Amino acid sequence: MSYWLNLTIFKMGFWLTWALIPIVVEIIPSVVSSFRILIQNMHPKNMTMPAKMPMISVLIPVHNSEKTLFNCIKSIHDSTYPKELIQVVLADNQSTDDSFQVFAHAQNIFSDMNLRLIHTEKGKAEALNAALYGAIGTYIINIDSDGVLEKNALMNMVLQFENDYDVAALTGSILPQKDLLKKHGSLLRYNEYFEYAQAFLSGRMIESNNNQLFTMSGAFSAFRKEAVMKSFLYDIDTIGENTDMTFQIRQRMKQKVGLCANAFFFIEPINNLSELYLQRQRWQRGEVEVIHEYSQQLEMKEFFKNFMVRRLLIDHTFLFPRMIWLCASLVLLFFRYSPVMMGMSYLIIYLLYIFVELLNYICVLELLRQFPSEKKFYRKQWWVAITFPFYNFICSGIRLIGIINSMTTKSGWNSKPFSTEKKQILNIIKNDFKRNKNEEHKNE
Repeated sequence: MSYWLNLTIFKMGFWLTWALIPIVVEIIPSVVSSFRILIQNMHPKNMTMPAKMPMISVLIPVHNSEKTLFNCIKSIHDSTYPKELIQVVLADNQSTDDSFQVFAHAQNIFSDMNLRLIHTEKGKAEALNAALYGAIGTYIINIDSDGVLEKNALMNMVLQFENDYDVAALTGSILPQKDLLKKHGSLLRYNEYFEYAQAFLSGRMIESNNNQLFTMSGAFSAFRKEAVMKSFLYDIDTIGENTDMTFQIRQRMKQKVGLCANAFFFIEPINNLSELYLQRQRWQRGEVEVIHEYSQQLEMKEFFKNFMVRRLLIDHTFLFPRMIWLCASLVLLFFRYSPVMMGMSYLIIYLLYIFVELLNYICVLELLRQFPSEKKFYRKQWWVAITFPFYNFICSGIRLIGIINSMTTKSGWNSKPFSTEKKQILNIIKNDFKRNKNEEHKNE
């Protein structure tokens, strides 16, 4: 009797240990962060207008952007920031389409704006580095050519700089364009929208307040000119150039990097799972490359002192036990673990994840108070909280593949698509079965 009792306690203890991983690593910190954001939002900072508005330079790397470039330029022209104080530099890194004709057309239409184009080497980092030397603004703002600025984004970004002289760099908030979602919405796209809203208006808000922002957005970021010109500029040897710049400013230059939550840049939604697969692998590989570059400055004994060590363990290292936790669930069935108990554990964890997502949902609604149209659209997406845990799990799997691929293949902007890697895996399995059959026949 005591043997079976001890065995049952051992099995439950082992299973509960695995079940605690997502609770301790993800759920509890998310709940704490959500309440902190709600409390902080009760006392928002008031921004004061400077006596004289500064000159700004908006840099746009362009590569085969003819379909989106005009609207991007138009959003700058239509912004509330004084046009005579905006310099726009398009850095064309060897486009092969009609991007130049779009620029020429925009130059005619928006003749009251300081708009110029330069030709650079291929690559986003090369384009930005070349454009930096032609920038004349006090603040330098980088945006991608496939998105549009909210009309107050530039003004809000500059005001945050002018009201906090300790900040050397800022990242804006990124959201998929709701109009495109309304026309061509899909479950994947709505989950992506939900993810961006929570990542920038919840997760990065806490990071920013503690000067612990891991990476500025490559789609929309801004710098004090003196700060970025003292850096090593954008690293052309990594696909995570924006993460590297974040590390340079905060880790090497010991300056503050923050989030301008009310400066929005709207991007095109993801098209399909294959595009998500390529995008998230690229992000993961970029992060791994940058972390490797700065890993000598990180020591495990500083887990409770250095947020970078905690981030490295929680956001990257714990990807492996998360996946093992899933695989272990199948294995445990062969060790006669109760399927009912395991199913209940999964259900409880799933409901806890939904609870966290709903808390974050409330936080985002509060932070969208200044933007009634965006808030109205986001309010209707509460139902995404039900599917969001599955979306996050898929993204975690893709990131894990990205880590493995970064160890075995050469880094590049475009990695292998999901369909290609799936075929390769199936071919390997098929060849292994054939080899085993051939060996069996030989033994006979």
